[in-house]
Amino acid sequence: MAEPATGAIDAALLNPPESDERTEPAWGAVVSLALGVFGLVTAEFLPASLLTPMARDLGVSEGVAGQAVTATAIVGAIAAPTMAIITRRMDRRLVMWMLTMFLILSNLLATFASSLPMLLLARVVLGVALGGFWAMSAAMALRLVPMRLMPRAMSIILTGVSLATVTAAPVGAYVGDVWGWRTAFMIATIVGALALLVQLATIPKLPPVGVASFRTLLEVLERPSIRIALLVVLLVASGHFAGFTYVRPFLEKVPVLNIETISLVLLAYGIGGFFGNIAGGILAERNLKAAVALAPLLIALAAASMLILGTSPMVAAAAVAAWGFAFGAVPVGLQSWLVRAAPDQAESAGGLMVATFQVAIAMGAVFGGLLVDHAGVASAFAYCGAATLLAAVVVFLRGPKQAE
Repeated sequence: MAEPATGAIDAALLNPPESDERTEPAWGAVVSLALGVFGLVTAEFLPASLLTPMARDLGVSEGVAGQAVTATAIVGAIAAPTMAIITRRMDRRLVMWMLTMFLILSNLLATFASSLPMLLLARVVLGVALGGFWAMSAAMALRLVPMRLMPRAMSIILTGVSLATVTAAPVGAYVGDVWGWRTAFMIATIVGALALLVQLATIPKLPPVGVASFRTLLEVLERPSIRIALLVVLLVASGHFAGFTYVRPFLEKVPVLNIETISLVLLAYGIGGFFGNIAGGILAERNLKAAVALAPLLIALAAASMLILGTSPMVAAAAVAAWGFAFGAVPVGLQSWLVRAAPDQAESAGGLMVATFQVAIAMGAVFGGLLVDHAGVASAFAYCGAATLLAAVVVFLRGPKQAE
């Protein structure tokens, strides 16, 4: 399973302790991780639907309040590659419990925030939980199920993302309007507490395997398949966020949809992502290369459809739904690829992926904004189509082999 450049896999991985052997999947623990990520992504998305009342209540502008989102992203990018190093001597179930407790603490701090600094502190704590979870989730899944079931396990975990994407913003907006924005964060606290209870009951002992370090990150980065996978992450994520960040202006100006219709189209995007995540897991079990390549190819086709036929409301709506389906399938294949490429250092590989993803988000948003300001909104979709098409070509030429 190791590629030639990696040498021999650590003996502890080839002959793991009895507690680490997985001939039967621990699906309860996998579901508990899905609950955890649902709580994390819900908390991450809440400010987007509650920004106006939050800013008014804290006595700051909406732009300043929006920095709560920025704080989470920055800290998450730092926490992702370093979490495995900081906690390298700890049982991984203890680390996961700790991250979920950070989620609960973050929501409690936000619920009772009386000032912007307290809100920012809450979001910093959330960033630690988010970065740590994303860096470790694939590595934990690898130890909870046999390798052949890894894509299915990641699909279940990422279902939490899909559900949060569909429900967090509309439910948060409704609760915030009826009972106030603090109530929305209190509900998110309860969700985190429920996830922790299930994790306490289901996650088995997972002693650390190998010792992560900054040197380990560099060693993992030297593996050819890891570098190719991270290039694909960079292309797909930057292309997606360069284009999809500006999907609302596109829908307003090209097919000229009203706000009610745009809301329905974005809901279709979220629902598409939910089913894309499931489909991506099923396909990755059968053909990992196809799963990784077809998702960005479908994004490229969706972007091209919007550019060429986007004046048609039906075509635009269908393209956005297909885009959601494709992007929902992206993380399952990519994380499965990275874990198979570095099974002996899965946590370090996961950290590199998360950090690359965060950099790509920033690059895509900034580059997309420059394109929109200087060449029109269509140019951002053109870049999206080109970047994701290139990612698909790279995967077809240099992507994972079934033997990996």
